[in-house]
Amino acid sequence: MDEIQLLKENFIKIFNEDFEHVYFSPGRVNLIGEHTDYNGGHVFPCALSIGTYALVTERNDRKVCAYSMNFKDLGIIEFSLDNMVNNKKDDWANYPKGVMKIFEDNGYKMKNGFNVLFFGNIPNGSGLSSSASLEVLTGTIINDLFGFNVDMIDIVKMSQEAENNFIGVNCGIMDQFAVGMGKYNNAILLDCNTLKYEYSEIDLKGYKILIGNTNKKRGLADSKYNERRSQCETALHEIQKIKNINALGELTEEEFEEVKDVITDPVNRKRAKHAVYENQRTIKAVKALKRDNLELFGKLMVDSHNSLRDDYEVTGIELDTLVELILKNDGVIGSRMTGAGFGGCTVSIVKDESVDEIIKNVTPAYKEKIGYEPSFYVVTISDGARKLQ
Repeated sequence: MDEIQLLKENFIKIFNEDFEHVYFSPGRVNLIGEHTDYNGGHVFPCALSIGTYALVTERNDRKVCAYSMNFKDLGIIEFSLDNMVNNKKDDWANYPKGVMKIFEDNGYKMKNGFNVLFFGNIPNGSGLSSSASLEVLTGTIINDLFGFNVDMIDIVKMSQEAENNFIGVNCGIMDQFAVGMGKYNNAILLDCNTLKYEYSEIDLKGYKILIGNTNKKRGLADSKYNERRSQCETALHEIQKIKNINALGELTEEEFEEVKDVITDPVNRKRAKHAVYENQRTIKAVKALKRDNLELFGKLMVDSHNSLRDDYEVTGIELDTLVELILKNDGVIGSRMTGAGFGGCTVSIVKDESVDEIIKNVTPAYKEKIGYEPSFYVVTISDGARKLQ
């Protein structure tokens, strides 16, 4: 709890009063099933032991005063509950503001503002969902402060709505879902079409989840994310002319091969192939885990990365180099990019005793090729967003 003690001291320094509540919301990593969420397929994320903390004290006016230890130079960002608009000068605070606005739009009226100090130990822009962590954390805070009794799935949906409609990033639901619904030592097989989900225990005895950060920053809103999304939508519309489906995720590999020639643009055909095959890979990977077949799970992770590189083209030299270098080491079960791509992180499953050796081997080789070092984090699987005290 040293982290919270440090935050407490900062809270008192910044707001000249003590805090009343502490909340935590995890980051997430997707083990397999990338760019399938908005294609109506399955994903397999888990919540992480790293995430975002918030210390909160209620105010007796309509102001929210927000401070982030991650963006100290921006100072306290203030806004009124009566005027919640996306304002560029409010920078990162637009994320929590967006969630508050969506809550209000859904009839959950906040009776007063609050002072809040945030601190995240998720690397920013790394693709481990610092934005979803902040959004679901905000929903958890206001749900608790004002006794709204909204269940977590609805907090998740409103957080996604904030990102889509307030921030303007057309993300699927996976990030917010994993952050809100995470469960200790479990990953979640989520059908993004129906929101049906099941927990799958991950027994990593003897293994660790190793996150490798390329340290190449990427901005989702201005990346090619929305372009990939519309390429898949175009492919889907063409398939729908001859087959009655609502999403690419409904197709098996065989069904896709039968109809793929109706997709006129060869690039869109590759995008749709990834969406279909990745969805099936995810289902196979979860079955492999249930049979304690970590080796097959690892192979499917590598296949996933190759498809994201070749068919979906969202990796880039940094991610490809990092995965390639990690896979050269003994004790690696599987490795792949995770998140939207174009930078961000890799996720690998590696033997306990190999972790230090892998980091030692990969760091200088990556620096030699890319020009700067990667960062590594050994993480465990955690529960979802919650009140700590």
